[in-house]
Amino acid sequence: MPPTNIKERLAFLRQELNHHAHLYYVEDNPIIADGEYDMLFQELLSLEKSFPQLISQDSPSQRVGSPALHSFAPIPHRHPMLSLENSFSDDDLRGFEDRLHRFLLDVDNFTYMAEPKLDGLAVELIYENGILSKAATRGNGQVGEDITANIKTIPVIPLRLQGAYPNLLEVRGEVFMGLAEFANLNTQRSKNGEALFANPRNAAAGSLRQLDSRITAQRPLDFFTYGISDPELLGAENQYNLLQSLQEFGLKINPLIRRCSSIDEVVDQYHHLMTSRADLPYDIDGMVVKVDNFALQQRLGNKARSPRWAIAAKFPAVQATTILEGVDFQVGRTGAITPVALLKPVAIAGVTVSRATLHNEDEIRRKDLHIGDTVLVQRAGDVIPEIVKAISSQRNGNEKAISMPTSCPVCLSELQRQEDKAVLRCINSQCPAQNLRRLIHFTSKAGLDIDGLGKKAMKQLYSEGLTQDIPAIYALKKEDLVHLEGWGEVSAQKAIRAIEKSKKTTLNRFLAALGIRHIGEVTAQLLEDTFKSLSALLEADSNSFLDIEGVGSQMAASLSTFLKDEGNRRTLQQLLDAGFVFSQARSKVSTHNLPLNGHVLLFTGKLSSLSRNEAKKKVKDRGGQVVSSLSKKVTHLICGEKAGSKLKKAEEMGIVILNEDEFQLLLQNDR
Repeated sequence: MPPTNIKERLAFLRQELNHHAHLYYVEDNPIIADGEYDMLFQELLSLEKSFPQLISQDSPSQRVGSPALHSFAPIPHRHPMLSLENSFSDDDLRGFEDRLHRFLLDVDNFTYMAEPKLDGLAVELIYENGILSKAATRGNGQVGEDITANIKTIPVIPLRLQGAYPNLLEVRGEVFMGLAEFANLNTQRSKNGEALFANPRNAAAGSLRQLDSRITAQRPLDFFTYGISDPELLGAENQYNLLQSLQEFGLKINPLIRRCSSIDEVVDQYHHLMTSRADLPYDIDGMVVKVDNFALQQRLGNKARSPRWAIAAKFPAVQATTILEGVDFQVGRTGAITPVALLKPVAIAGVTVSRATLHNEDEIRRKDLHIGDTVLVQRAGDVIPEIVKAISSQRNGNEKAISMPTSCPVCLSELQRQEDKAVLRCINSQCPAQNLRRLIHFTSKAGLDIDGLGKKAMKQLYSEGLTQDIPAIYALKKEDLVHLEGWGEVSAQKAIRAIEKSKKTTLNRFLAALGIRHIGEVTAQLLEDTFKSLSALLEADSNSFLDIEGVGSQMAASLSTFLKDEGNRRTLQQLLDAGFVFSQARSKVSTHNLPLNGHVLLFTGKLSSLSRNEAKKKVKDRGGQVVSSLSKKVTHLICGEKAGSKLKKAEEMGIVILNEDEFQLLLQNDR
């Protein structure tokens, strides 16, 4: 057979097999018998074995899996995969629409898309010229893990798109496992003497993160798409039309999506899905609500972690009753004392719950909780266990009141509680519990994610006296670790390499890892964007922190206190001496050629033509900066109705003052 015929035959077999797989897995409408499909597939495998140089990325043979990887490589997302804010009631959904109207004053009615929220794992599929080239987990929203080999084993995901697709398409969706398939998998694992998965999401996650994709290929995973990274690529005007286009490309969309012309219809659909939830062949834990129109989505924009134009309407959590057997008081890295309920173990939604947060003393008193109470427990948002209430009718008189400690359970320092705060706090900055928590945070995924130095390892190293502070981590040698219980040559060397690797990071991640009170990853990014370097940050004062949009007085005060502390400054210098090098976290769009570059605007009074938030967004989109307090840095004061005292001060300082009409002209100036 001539080579050209072999190529043609392989192309024909790939096309036929992919077509019939789509009919079988996506449309549930096969037109050939399983035996006929198997014959075509075996012919494909035979030809590819003889001519391996002709194997293509879209060949169905690539679904069987490949040899194990050593680790998952990182894949940056071109556009961030943001999380969603949650709502838990009809009022929350109506409040969502109220916020939309406050942001877009000129929009009378919104049309929405209501989509079932699957309890699975969000992924991104990257198609280049119609062929699936890469796939990644959501990760931290900015960077995911390369799971291409595993994704290719899922039959419902097309290896090649159909129709008139763009050259680049970044598809987003949810990988999940059906309830029947989950039950069958656990039955088989039980027969094999293997550990059982707690729930379908746990099974899907474990399957998708296998280093050996041949194992993933044996797992019954499914997939629904819910969007793409950049809707402008398809020219669709709304989410509804986008999903129809994705379906035409051969991607599976959820048949339960609904277009709603009002928030009342959204609420009705929420209740419909809630009541039909138990009858579905897969788990859903809520409903995602999106503004349908992409132009309005663009105007609404995103907050630091989530889009303004979407919300997750979560279903009420699954509940159970159990006994409150005791209370443990934990010391956090900032000294906060958190009471934790010790419960008689109870299964809730496939997970055994034995502990639940009690938040603080006010919460304990509000719920009238006593040791020995029968309590109603739920997994809040189907994740975090919490006590809903005590069932007082089942008390027998032997219950005991919960007493809050007056001294730190670890260092015995006296605890303090500010009048306007609900939290007890240990103010001893050298408290061993706080030191340990800071170390655990620094090495955790929320910190620098140092492989091999998880919570258990850090507790061990701390108790052995090897890591009493953060700089001590960077003085560790393989010889310090190799003889410890549970360690060996390989694990010790791996940890040392990970420690060395962690020195090359971004300034925002480093700042978030330090565990400064009130300074999380979002604020840390704002600080990096503003100061660019650690040395510039160390020279700044609290007033300059307050000038940053998104940094409030609490954050500024906490950061200022931390940076002024001589012990903290020594720690930072020791880390720099250890070899820390900071790179930029993300390539920011240059504002140099944007019309408002160099403009620093402050708003006062009420605007009538657009909301304050939309006005700020328009300024930032044009390269300008918005601040929240008056200083010499401000170039323009924008005055709406009932301008306050800032107007008079700005006049005295010679700052340019614009009314709302003049502000609109400034926005339109493209010079």
